[in-house]
Amino acid sequence: MDTDSFNAGLLEYLGRATTPFHAVRGLVQELEGAGFRRLADDQPWQLAPGGRYFITRNDSSLIAFTLASAGSPTDGFRMVGAHTDSPCLMLKPAPTLTRKGYWQLGVQVYGGALLNPWFDRDLSLAGRVSYRDGAGGLRTALVDFRDPIAVIPSLAIHLDREANNERSVNAQLHTVPVLAQVGEGEAPDINALLLDRIRSEQPGADPAAVLDWELCFYDTQPAALVGLRREFIAAARLDNLLSCYTGLQALLAAGGGANALLVCNDHEEVGSMSASGAQGPFLLSVLRRLGADEAGFAALVERSMMISADNAHGVHPNYADKHDDNHGPLLNSGPVIKVNASQRYASNSETSGLFRLIAAQEDVPVQSFVVRSDMACGSTIGPITAGVTGIRTLDIGVPTFAMHSIRELAGAADAANLARVLQRFYAYPGPLFGA
Repeated sequence: MDTDSFNAGLLEYLGRATTPFHAVRGLVQELEGAGFRRLADDQPWQLAPGGRYFITRNDSSLIAFTLASAGSPTDGFRMVGAHTDSPCLMLKPAPTLTRKGYWQLGVQVYGGALLNPWFDRDLSLAGRVSYRDGAGGLRTALVDFRDPIAVIPSLAIHLDREANNERSVNAQLHTVPVLAQVGEGEAPDINALLLDRIRSEQPGADPAAVLDWELCFYDTQPAALVGLRREFIAAARLDNLLSCYTGLQALLAAGGGANALLVCNDHEEVGSMSASGAQGPFLLSVLRRLGADEAGFAALVERSMMISADNAHGVHPNYADKHDDNHGPLLNSGPVIKVNASQRYASNSETSGLFRLIAAQEDVPVQSFVVRSDMACGSTIGPITAGVTGIRTLDIGVPTFAMHSIRELAGAADAANLARVLQRFYAYPGPLFGA
């Protein structure tokens, strides 16, 4: 797997995947191009050995899987999990504000966003819109303005002399984007703006009235390779679209020697409790159908393993004291096994050992992360998936700076190296554990 071409594809995907809906649409396009067939929840599944399939939920979560050319689903699956959502600013249901002659749109914070970097950025708007068509039917459309249409200006240092010492951000008051100036008697209309956008992006649509939306602002600065030797990737939504793309590329390249599955869930950043989240029924319902009956499902679970791929905290040279001295992952030094005694991560010695074994076969170094004992630990879909399904699980990720910022930083070698390890995991022959 060539690192340069891999990164070129990753940067292109990040540019298109501006929301979870667009992230899944991008994955679907690649899957269909590779011959995967879409399945439906409400229809019987006709599956065949060597078959390639996918299913989506809420347009924002996806499961794709391949069946081995010999054997059955009850032989177990090599599984990789990631999530499609990232912290952002989402449009409120009644967002329009006109203050001091400016048109602004009210937002709510989605997930644990680092808010300070959102100021003075060129922002656009994207997401899903529900509308009534000319025949009176309910329709949905994905929209993406692409152009910079908004900005959240900082307050000048002259008016806040302590900004560099103790600046705090009030999410209600300070993060409201400015879209335009409005004249006296002018009434800005977000509904009309969205109707025009639907017509522009989907010429065959017949939108008559906007009914509702799930829209978020995003930074229009393109993803890029940066650094003196171009050794870093700088982009929005690296957490966790980097893992979605990496898991997909590994699945596409794995071949058909074993049953393989990729799940990309929405809503991880807000707890995963939803119909399309990891704490919901999506993955479990698919696995139960693949297991056919209770005995088959139990065999599938026992013979499977999940690798939860979600970015890890790289040790920051300016804040090295925030890491345990022996567990400070470095960018471009290999994927990170994440360990937590309180089960905030699902890794154990068995799943970690298998990952180290496979990584060594690809000559890819492996690092470890343990949070400082006096600091709280985040979590992932790993423990949730393990708890919902009973499947052995490992938590890994590529080391990253500025996680949950509007623009994050990762090593340019790490994603492709992780893809190589995941590809070998997908194709791993024979039983994963034991005889």
